[in-house]
Amino acid sequence: MASASTTKLTLMMILVLLVSSLCLFSPTPIFAANTNSASVSNTGGGGGGVGTFTDLKVPGSEFVNSVTSTIQIVRDVISVVSKFSGGDFRVSNAIADCVDLLDFSADELTWTLSASQNPSGKTGKYNSTGNNGADMRTWLGGALGNQDTCMDGFEGTNSFVKTLVGTSIGQVTSLVRDILGMVNGPDTNDYQDNYVKRRKTRNVYFPGWVKEKDRKLLQVNGIVADAVVAADGSGNFTRIVDAVDQVPDHNTRRYVIYVKTGVYREYVEIGKKKTNIMMIGDGIDRTVITGNHNFVDGWTTYRSATFAVKGQGFIARDIRFENTAGPEKHQAVAFRSDSDLSVVFRCAITGYQDTLYAHSMRQFYRECLITGTVDFIFGDGAVVFQNCQILARKGLPNQKNTITAQGRKEPTQPSGFSIQFSNISVEPELLAQFNNSNSNTNNSSTNIPGTYLGRPWKQYSRTVVMQSYISALIRPQGWLEWNGDFALDTLYYAEYMNYGPGAALGDRVRWPGLHAINDSSQAKNFTVAQFLLGNSWLPSTGVKYTAGLMV
Repeated sequence: MASASTTKLTLMMILVLLVSSLCLFSPTPIFAANTNSASVSNTGGGGGGVGTFTDLKVPGSEFVNSVTSTIQIVRDVISVVSKFSGGDFRVSNAIADCVDLLDFSADELTWTLSASQNPSGKTGKYNSTGNNGADMRTWLGGALGNQDTCMDGFEGTNSFVKTLVGTSIGQVTSLVRDILGMVNGPDTNDYQDNYVKRRKTRNVYFPGWVKEKDRKLLQVNGIVADAVVAADGSGNFTRIVDAVDQVPDHNTRRYVIYVKTGVYREYVEIGKKKTNIMMIGDGIDRTVITGNHNFVDGWTTYRSATFAVKGQGFIARDIRFENTAGPEKHQAVAFRSDSDLSVVFRCAITGYQDTLYAHSMRQFYRECLITGTVDFIFGDGAVVFQNCQILARKGLPNQKNTITAQGRKEPTQPSGFSIQFSNISVEPELLAQFNNSNSNTNNSSTNIPGTYLGRPWKQYSRTVVMQSYISALIRPQGWLEWNGDFALDTLYYAEYMNYGPGAALGDRVRWPGLHAINDSSQAKNFTVAQFLLGNSWLPSTGVKYTAGLMV
C-alpha cells in the first residue's frame, strides 16, 4: 500500500495533468493550423497535389489542415496519458493500451495524410490498394475505433483515471469522426476497376507495392524462409518473438518466418513497424502457439491476446493460435489483428469468449477453424471469412453462445463481417449435449443449446452470412439482442442463399436492421472483390480466394 505522502503526490500530479489536458483541448478552432503551407490547394481535392475531387467532400487544404492538426492533438494526448500511473494491474494495462492505440491512431492518420497528398495512389512505404478513398476510409475507421478500445480496457475498474483519460479520448474521437465524414463513400460502380492500376504478370494482378522479385517468389511452389523457428533447437531461433525482432522495420518485401512443429508457449506481438511478414507452420495440429491471459486475471481484452499483429501485409498459414484460459475466465483472446491487407490461411484460432479479435483494417480468412463461446469473432475490421469451419463450443452452464459481435460504431465506417461458403455449427461436445437433451423430450426445438449467429456490440454493427451451411444447432431466431432494443434499427445484419436446417428464415427475429437479401447485386457488396478490394492485393499473397458469389 502506498504511503500518504505518495498518494498526495500522485493526486497532485493527476490534477496538474487534468488541467494540462483541458488546456490542450480548448475550443480554439483546430483548422487554423498550417494555413501558411504553400503546397496546399485552397480550391479543392484535385489541386496542389492534395487528394482528388472524387475522394474528398471538402477542399484539399481543409482536409490536410484537419488531419495535420488532429495528428498533433493525438500526440499531445499520448504525452498526457502516458504520465498517468495505474493503481493496480488492470488499470496499468488499460493505460498501456491507450498509449499504444493512440499511437496507432496517429499512424493511421499519417497514412491518410500521405494518401490525400498522393492522388496517384503511391503512398510510399505504406501498403495500399491504389484506391485512395477506400484506403483512407479504412485507416480512419480504424483510428476512430481505437479510442473505444482504449476506454473498454477500464471495464471492471473504479479508477478515476478512466474519467480523466476519457476527457481527452472523447476529443480525439470527435475529431477523427469529422475527418472520416470528409471522405466520399465508395462509387456505386465497380470502383476497383475504376481506381486500381493493375500490373499484370503471367495473368495474375499485383498491386504496385509488390516488387518483381517478390512476385517470382510467390508464384513458385517452394518458399524460401528468411528465418526458421524450432522449439527443438534445429532452427535459427527457439522463440517466435526473437525471429520477429530480427525482421527489418518497414520491410517492403515478403519476409518469411517458418515455425516448425512444436508447442510455443509465448505471447507474440508483431508491431506496426514489422510489415509484410509471412509466418508458416507445419499444420494446425503441429505448430501451436498457446497462452492463457484473460480478463479475470487482470488483463484487458485487448492485451489478453496470445498472438497479436499490427504490421501491414501479414500472412499466416498452417498454424494454431489458442487461448486455453477456459470459459470461466471470460474474455481471453487467441488472435488479435490490426494488420491491413492481411491473410490468415488454413489456421486454427481456438478459445472460448472473444477468441478472434478482428480489431480493425481489411482482413481475409480462408479455410480456417474458428471456435469459441461468447462473441468469439468480434471487433471492427472489414473482414471476409471464406470456406471456414466456425464452431461454437460448450461453455458455462446456461450460457448463450454468440458467434459474432461486430463493432461498427458509425455508419461512415467501411467495416463489417462477411461469412461466405462456410460451415457454421458446433463442436462434438456441444452436439452431444444437444443429443442428450433431445433424448429426454419430444420437443427438440426448445432444447437446442443457445447458439446465435451474432449480436450488436456497437450501434451500427454489420454482419452478413451468405452461401454458407447453418446447422440445426443455431437457434431459429438466428440473432440475439445485446441489451434490450439497443441498435436493432441501426444495425445491418443480412443472410443470403444459406442452406442447412438452421438456415430457414421463417422464425428469425423481426428487427428493422435484419435483412433477407434476395438480390445478388446487394450480396456482391460483401464479396472479396467489393468489400476488401481483394483483386488488387490478394493475388500477391499466393492464397486462393473466390472474388465474387460463385464458387
